[in-house]
Order: sequence, then structure tokens, then C-alpha cells
Amino acid sequence: MPRMSADERREEIIAIAFRRFAVGGFNGTSTEDIAREAGISQPYLFRLFRTKRELFLACVERCYGQVEQVFTNAADGAEEPLQAMGEAYRDNLLPDRTALMFQMQSHATGDPEILTHVQARFSALRRHVASLAGVPEGQTWGFFADGMLLNVVAMLELDWKMPDE
Repeated sequence: MPRMSADERREEIIAIAFRRFAVGGFNGTSTEDIAREAGISQPYLFRLFRTKRELFLACVERCYGQVEQVFTNAADGAEEPLQAMGEAYRDNLLPDRTALMFQMQSHATGDPEILTHVQARFSALRRHVASLAGVPEGQTWGFFADGMLLNVVAMLELDWKMPDE
């Protein structure tokens, strides 16, 4: 089996950590367990990511990057970009329970540095959505409120339909 480059190994570790942090959160997830699952030593993990917080923040970047990409793809050429982004979120992101769990964990770490970073990424995502939709940023609150409600409905596995469905 060919050796992985450090960048490939980083991506593999982020994927493992993403799953682990989704379930255990920042405080309840062990870097030792992440390293063991990746088949590497914990010291090597810390050579790739200096701290557990740095690894968690790399997972935050993956999470927000995925959402941004889905929204960008959906809005491209759409007549109603906000509606297209909402439908893409429903179809492409809501089914990914791990991503939803990680997203919720990232909002609730209690770590001030992580909270500041997540606040900045959320604000950047709102600006991105506003730009894609051609609306003022203030008009994105309803869009994100609906999305958060859908996250909760999906996490609770409720069989809920919109009134027009």
C-alpha cells in the first residue's frame, strides 16, 4: 500500500475527527481515539495538527466549506436562488446526520476560541448566501432560521412536512 502524503493524511484525520467530534463533541472526544482509528501515533497527529482545538477548527472549516459549496452550486443560474439553496440544503445536507451533529456540536463547545471562529464562519456564510441571492444580509435571517429548524427536525427524526407538501 503506497504511503500517504502529509496532506492526504491530514484529510483522512479530519474525516475521522469530524465523525468522532460529531458524536462526542470537542470535550468528549479523545485525540488518542482519533489517532488510533487513523492508524497513527498521537505524537504524529500533533505534528499534523498542533492541538486538539486546531483539529476541531479544521473540521469546522470542512463543515462550512461543504455548505458553501452546496449553496454556490445550487444558486448558479437559479431563477430563485434562496429557494434553490434551501432545496439543495434539504436534499444534499439534511440527510447527512453526521454533518448535522457536528454542526450542532460546533455551536456548543463552550470554548471561546472555537466559538469566535464559528461565529465568524457563520457570519461569512450569511454574507455568502446574501451575495448569491442578491439580497441584503439582513434578509437571510429567515432562511437560516428555517434551516436550523430543519436541522432539529432531522436530528429528532420527526416526520414533519411543510404545509404545502
